[in-house]
Amino acid sequence: MTVLVTGGAGFIGCHLCEVLVTRGERVVALDNLLLGRRTHLSALEGNAAFAFVEGDATDPATLDALFAEHRFDAVFHLAANSDIAVSHADPGVDFDATFRTSWAVLDAMRRHGTPRILFASTSAVYGEATGAIREDHGPLLPISHYGAAKLASEAFISSFVGNYGIRAWIARFPNVVGDRSTHGAIHDFARKLAATPDRLQVLGDGSQIKPYLHVDDLVDALLLAWETMDAPVNLFNVGGTTRCSVRRMAEIVVEEAGGTAQIAYTGGDRGWIGDVPSVDYDTTLIRSLGWSPRLDSEGAVRAAARWALHAAGVTA
Repeated sequence: MTVLVTGGAGFIGCHLCEVLVTRGERVVALDNLLLGRRTHLSALEGNAAFAFVEGDATDPATLDALFAEHRFDAVFHLAANSDIAVSHADPGVDFDATFRTSWAVLDAMRRHGTPRILFASTSAVYGEATGAIREDHGPLLPISHYGAAKLASEAFISSFVGNYGIRAWIARFPNVVGDRSTHGAIHDFARKLAATPDRLQVLGDGSQIKPYLHVDDLVDALLLAWETMDAPVNLFNVGGTTRCSVRRMAEIVVEEAGGTAQIAYTGGDRGWIGDVPSVDYDTTLIRSLGWSPRLDSEGAVRAAARWALHAAGVTA
């Protein structure tokens, strides 16, 4: 099949593009390179089954040209603002980069008759709900603009399925970590240790606790769901059964950096406005398909820490 991957030069998108090409698909990656990096796709340069287009996923002319040329069988829609904290100061960031991209892609699919979409959603749609949250949990009350924009995108995907016969896969991601990451706590910790090797400042009090998933495990889960789930709208949480606290994450990063830095906490139960301090959701559905992550949360954090520290020039 011929697939459009929006946000294809981003952290998750580049891994997805590589796996899709390896599986024999023809892939077009669209990215405006504000958050993504062309170097993330260097392994695919020169591959006849892959094309990169620098462009904006909110621009109808760009989308129309791509859809007309390639006649996509499916869209894997990952383009979004990936920095939840930044939109507190500017809510328009998530309206434009997270919601308007979804609307523009859906409308292009409608105009060109593209039948299938896989959407990268988030556990942030659940807000501060407690317990192991199932996909049918409600009401959904996100506390970040990012979560709100993803939830609005989910709603429009559902309405496009009902109105135009599109089929959809909506994956609610946990915190995803791994190589080529450009943001997130592990990335920040590595950069801080590169600047001040003897001290690591951590936002919050370290008690924040969430599931973490390695990007390779995420891509495996997405493609398994894509191949085996067949409802008009296929909604599923992605993640393992373990969590990792920010305190433990900081300890792991310091251990991988040589174990000499002192960890200092800024205090408070969350790192920023819009941060959900405790996330735990039910992943029975995706695991019922035969998928389970190769790395648990701490293992994923440790693997990501090694890569991030190396990328930041920090050696043990």
